[in-house]
Amino acid sequence: MIDAASALKQRLQTEMVSAMKAGEKERLGVIRLILAAIKQREIDERTVLNDAEIISVLNKMVKQGRESIAQYRAGGRDDLVRAENEELKIIQAYLPEALAEGEIEALIKKAITETGASSLKDMGKVMSVLRGAVQGRADMTDISSRVKKLLASSSTSNA
Repeated sequence: MIDAASALKQRLQTEMVSAMKAGEKERLGVIRLILAAIKQREIDERTVLNDAEIISVLNKMVKQGRESIAQYRAGGRDDLVRAENEELKIIQAYLPEALAEGEIEALIKKAITETGASSLKDMGKVMSVLRGAVQGRADMTDISSRVKKLLASSSTSNA
C-alpha cells in the first residue's frame, strides 16, 4: 500500500535528508523530534495524519517549548533558554505564516457576527468557528482572551 503522507510530512522527511547531508546537527535533531512526535500520534490513533493534524502536533510542540522557556528563565538557565529558542525557530518554520494583528481582529469580529454571540456563554461557539481559521497561525490562548474581552464588553454594553 502506498503511504498517503501529507505534503508537510514529505517536506520534513526531505529536509531531514538534506540536514543530514549538510551536517546540520541541531536542525536534524529537531526535525527528527518532529517526525517522532508525528509518528507517535499516528501510532496512538492508528491513522496517517494530514497536514492540519501535523500542524496541531507542531503547535503542541511550540506551546511546550514556550512553557519550557518560561521555566528555564525562572530557574536562571539562559543556556537552556537559548537552546529552546533555537529549537522553536526550526519548528515554527514548518507552521503556516502567522496572522497579522488586523487579520486576527477581523476574524474574531466576523466569528462573533456569524455566531450571533452576545455574551460569554457564546464563547464556545465563537472559538469553534475561529479554531479552523487561526489554528497554527495564532496563539489560541491569546485568541481566547481576546474573544473573552470582546464578549464581556458587548454583554456589558447590551445590559
